Amino acid sequence: MTRTKPLANELTGRRIGYARVSTEDQNLDLQRDALKKDGCATIWEDKASGSRIGRRGLKLALDDLEPGDTLVVWKLDRLSRSIRDLLNVLKDLEERGVAFRELTFNIDTSTATGRLFLHVAAAFAEFERGVISERTKAGMLAAKRRGRKVGNAQKITGKMVDEMQTLREAGWSAKRIADSINSNFGLRGPRRINYRSVYNYTTKPGTKKKPPRKRPD
Repeated sequence: MTRTKPLANELTGRRIGYARVSTEDQNLDLQRDALKKDGCATIWEDKASGSRIGRRGLKLALDDLEPGDTLVVWKLDRLSRSIRDLLNVLKDLEERGVAFRELTFNIDTSTATGRLFLHVAAAFAEFERGVISERTKAGMLAAKRRGRKVGNAQKITGKMVDEMQTLREAGWSAKRIADSINSNFGLRGPRRINYRSVYNYTTKPGTKKKPPRKRPD
């Protein structure tokens, strides 16, 4: 993260630029030139991926903005590669009284056309969420019809493994151990473990014994 030397800051009406490239090998000069040409006295920069995690330059740019300022980027994907994340940032700017400007497609939220873009983008994001939700529900229903378990798999803890091994050494069958673990740890539905999990955690390394294909009694 770097910052170009700022001119004398005004309390309002500043144009704050933000530039980003994904790797250290890429060059920021094209973005810097475009932002300076648009009147950005201050430019915050990052060399990081599209995720906001670890983008200190973006955080500082957002913190630097005051009501009446404008955040300027060269392209939308410099700010975010996710429509949902982009809208969250723009909504936050709007609530703070900060405008947003994108140079490539000339998007400016201080204008009626720019505000219309936000509404259209929000509608597409909502549509995208709806499609993903419908696909997820359809996939889960299809899996249930095929007899497959739906849901997050249970994470095997150290206490579970210790109990499995103790019961195994006592001569318990894999099925009996699985039933005991499910009961003792309150595992229900798709979180229940089966006898194959018991074999995986209790069979000693180097042995050739494999779990039977049929469920043992």
